[in-house]
Amino acid sequence: MNILITIFIVLAGIILFILLIALISKKGYNLQREIIINAPLQKVFDYLKHFKNWDSFNKRATADAEKYTEYKGTDGTVGFIIAWDGNKKVGKGEKEIMKIEEGKKVETEIRFIKPFALTGYTTMNTEPVSASQTKVIFRNASTLKYPLNFLLLLVEKGIAKDMDESLSLLKNILEE
Repeated sequence: MNILITIFIVLAGIILFILLIALISKKGYNLQREIIINAPLQKVFDYLKHFKNWDSFNKRATADAEKYTEYKGTDGTVGFIIAWDGNKKVGKGEKEIMKIEEGKKVETEIRFIKPFALTGYTTMNTEPVSASQTKVIFRNASTLKYPLNFLLLLVEKGIAKDMDESLSLLKNILEE
């Protein structure tokens, strides 16, 4: 009986510790990464505004080549939705183009269903550096409700790394 009480106390302590950490942890993240691509702005922007292209450079999307994908609407326009259902790395959800500023910005909303419900926002901004170079600024933001916000301590660096890898893949594709 003492072993069961000890196990219960340890488990309760772990749960209490996680809840306390979640209380003092930040509730969201707002990450930004950027890269210079040796290609003209219009070429870069035209590629970015089409969601079907994102599967070729988005780190998470490339993690499951067998995932189910469905498209709704006209790609490259506001309201276009890509929905997916894949393995553990990819999860299940949908992404929608919310706003396009021609030649400058594509704003999206990502609605995850699995592994847990979460809404996130990404923005891809393009800025000319020269006639043959474009800066791409990738922003990713979301919030997590208490007590799931403690997960940010574990995943924020991974999200930033995925963003860096995605931008490197994008650069390789557009500089070919």
